[in-house]
Amino acid sequence: ATHGEPSEANAHPHRSGKIAVVHNGIIENYEELREELRQRGYVFQSQTDTEVIAHLIEWEFRTSKTLLEAMQKTVVQLRGAYGTVVMNQEDPTRLIVARSGSPLVIGLGVGENFIASDPLALLSVTRRFVYLEEGDVAEITRRSATVYTRDGKKIEREIHEGNFEQDAADKGQYRHYMQKEIFEQPVAIMNTLDGRIVNGKVNIDAIGGNAAEILKKVKHVQIVACGTSYNAGMVARYWFESIAGVSCDVEIASEFRYRKFVTRPNSLLITLSQSGETADTLAALRLAKEKGYMAVMTICNVASSSLVRESDFAFLTRAGVEIGVASTKAFTTQLTCLLLLNVAIGRSQGNVSEEQEHHIVQALQRLPAQVESALVFDKEIEKLSEDFAEKSHTLFLGRGEYYPIAMESALKLKEISYIHAEAYAAGELKHGPLALIDSDMPVVVVAPENDLLEKVKSNIEEVRARGGQLYVFADHDAGFTDTAGFKTIILPKVDEVTAPIFYTVPLQLLSYHIAVIKGTDVDQPRNLAKAVTVE
Repeated sequence: ATHGEPSEANAHPHRSGKIAVVHNGIIENYEELREELRQRGYVFQSQTDTEVIAHLIEWEFRTSKTLLEAMQKTVVQLRGAYGTVVMNQEDPTRLIVARSGSPLVIGLGVGENFIASDPLALLSVTRRFVYLEEGDVAEITRRSATVYTRDGKKIEREIHEGNFEQDAADKGQYRHYMQKEIFEQPVAIMNTLDGRIVNGKVNIDAIGGNAAEILKKVKHVQIVACGTSYNAGMVARYWFESIAGVSCDVEIASEFRYRKFVTRPNSLLITLSQSGETADTLAALRLAKEKGYMAVMTICNVASSSLVRESDFAFLTRAGVEIGVASTKAFTTQLTCLLLLNVAIGRSQGNVSEEQEHHIVQALQRLPAQVESALVFDKEIEKLSEDFAEKSHTLFLGRGEYYPIAMESALKLKEISYIHAEAYAAGELKHGPLALIDSDMPVVVVAPENDLLEKVKSNIEEVRARGGQLYVFADHDAGFTDTAGFKTIILPKVDEVTAPIFYTVPLQLLSYHIAVIKGTDVDQPRNLAKAVTVE
């Protein structure tokens, strides 16, 4: 529920006379419409914005020849995001649907048609889909699906054949989809790399469109994303400046779209999204097209999504279907794509040598097997998770590109276990977070051996001196050993450039096992949705 508490009165469908409506989205001008409708004599039974649509269509239907006409008159009065389905109870063989902001897909069957916000919901009944575009209104019967543009003109939308995995909705041997998707990451990363590396080099042509020409000219990268995808962008910022040799900014989409900003010369805007339907990210893309960005690119997991269709070119992650709300394999495959992109830009501009490219490519090719080796620690991490079962708070610390990994790990713990978790750059401890440290505060540290290890060790000692309970994820070369109040997970040594991707996996397992112990709904955490299609 976006308006009103989850209750029977607020549940869909909402009715007005013979009109019934279901709706995904937010009607921004619902208060003003509600007042107008009250003055016309309508009585509201719920707290939702959706009921406004039902009454408005009922009003327009009084002076319309068809329900389609009534819907077309209604949508021009609505401001906000909506994926809406309307039925006249006197003609239940016909549905009218409208899309603005929130995704809608028509599933085409044999003597039957379907409507959903995501094709995954329809995999058991059809593999043929029509994706409605922004502003589309459609009339659906058992045997027909007729689509109209915003201005009422009939249009043919392309039919897409779904290529989703047959067992996408099957958990198999796993208890939860999230667990399954964590363990699918070695294969997902291999799929991401497939065809993108040729003869030991990144295949720029595989990045999409006219990428080769664009990447030569890039002087600045602006990444826009939300949630887990934002954290992936934060990792990539380190790579763009240290590997590709171009400046990079990363911004939360919901902030980017509502502030005045200066577009830098030769700036490439990159959107990151698992679903490709994230409302704020889509709005940011559309804004960027008006603001003079050199090109707009998306890194996305869904080939048929709005972000892919509306971008100049797309680099697909190929993670496969991800059902668990808490993203796992989408994150690691986004990072894999971003690292490939960095090498491509760096080579195009002479900032990455042949030797350096060869080194990074080899590290990426070793990564699937290394992630497999991280999954071997599942039982050890499950045992460790018992320490967190009764905790209310957790801190995650990292430095450099491991700070965003700490951010992502804190987000995972919050999402699925409902434990309050925060991430800090380890060097920020003295600037406030140290006040939180006591014997009831677990502190998780990502500390592989690298140039910043000695700094991280100093931060660890600051926590230890104040009685904090430390859990350190590191490799053998880091030189940590277990002591009282100090537990380590010693992982295999991996290449420094791909280590942020590698260290993500055991931290995903930690959050997963903590959530299982706490008995939460791992795959569908409270108050959250897989694709955030409203603001």
